[in-house]
Amino acid sequence: MAETAVCLGTFTAVKTLWEVRIHKINEELQKEKEFRQRLLLVWEERAALAKLKEKVINEGGRAILRIEEEEWKTLPSCLLKLIHLQEWQLHRTSLQKIPQFIGRFHSLVVLDLSRNSIESVPKEIGQLTSLQELLLSYNRIKSVPKEISNCISLERLELAVNRNICDLPPQLSDLKKLSHIDLCMNQFTAIPSALLNMPNLEWLDMGGNKLQELPDTIDRMENLHTLWLQRNEINSLPETIGNMKSLSTLVLSNNKLKNIPACMKDMANLRFVNFRDNPLELEVTLPPCENTDEEEQQEMFGIDFMHMYIQESLKKTG
Repeated sequence: MAETAVCLGTFTAVKTLWEVRIHKINEELQKEKEFRQRLLLVWEERAALAKLKEKVINEGGRAILRIEEEEWKTLPSCLLKLIHLQEWQLHRTSLQKIPQFIGRFHSLVVLDLSRNSIESVPKEIGQLTSLQELLLSYNRIKSVPKEISNCISLERLELAVNRNICDLPPQLSDLKKLSHIDLCMNQFTAIPSALLNMPNLEWLDMGGNKLQELPDTIDRMENLHTLWLQRNEINSLPETIGNMKSLSTLVLSNNKLKNIPACMKDMANLRFVNFRDNPLELEVTLPPCENTDEEEQQEMFGIDFMHMYIQESLKKTG
């Protein structure tokens, strides 16, 4: 029995020793694996940084990162090594996400990420106080963060063809320098109140949405000179539209308008309008032009048509 006990004790001791050795070997293998992974990440980061540096150009005194039609679904953190960049121009890269570290690029003047697959905009974008242009058209963005209102230098905002945006945060009215906004082909059913409180807004495109009417307060956009509203469901225009003295271009084609308000005859600065493809109640035919040049310049359903329509409408009601 004693010999059996000794054998069992020796076996147990040997087993324990081997288990300890195997555990240590596994630990060392794991450490080596982690080291190799870290080393691989370092090399991948260096390769990515080298590739990014190749995409940086100097144009007009600005450092610009320009990537076209290359797959960059995510942007590596090594991009922070290029913190001096003043423009990002990344088009058709399949980019899915704007990195949260975007807020550290304080020198950015232009952020152009149009034609990608971006679904959301991080709130950190509000840290870009030097940003003048934010171009995010042709993406998959569903909502706009209120933090954009902190981009106090913003002059141009483009969110066209995201197809799912239906409103803007009211805080965007704090952007006093914002003059150009493109919101076409989304899901807006009304003009956002933020836009009505932007006195310096000059150019607005809300074509291809689901607008049914314009607010009576439309004339609060007193500096607006270009307004695109094509392909909506607008069935009437408010009388206050006549107060928009700065308006020079107004596009209302493909809507549901039945009449043109008489107040528009006094819009002296209006140079181009388009009422094509609306179910207008009156049939108006412009008088023939005296020469071919005039005929070519005469825009069908344009400014001459508008004045003629209003004239005929007033005769009918008078």
